[in-house]
Amino acid sequence: MGSTHSIIRVMPGYYDYILGAIPLALLGITAMLTTTGMSLTTAVPPAAGVSVLLIGHALFVNGPVDEPVGAADASPINAPVNAD
Repeated sequence: MGSTHSIIRVMPGYYDYILGAIPLALLGITAMLTTTGMSLTTAVPPAAGVSVLLIGHALFVNGPVDEPVGAADASPINAPVNAD
């Protein structure tokens, strides 16, 4: 008796990339600016600004939208039958 396992693969979407880019921008830009000679207290605000821009883009420019009412019922499985 073998057990079957279903593997669910979810492709990363826009918001997954944004969630990864926020700390990457904050740490990466801060590190880059400090290696060029800026002090840490001077390098953090521009890096934080980029992170804030990423968050703002995700919230306001490409904001999450709710699924339209009835969109879940419009799948081919639940499609209405055309009896004509």
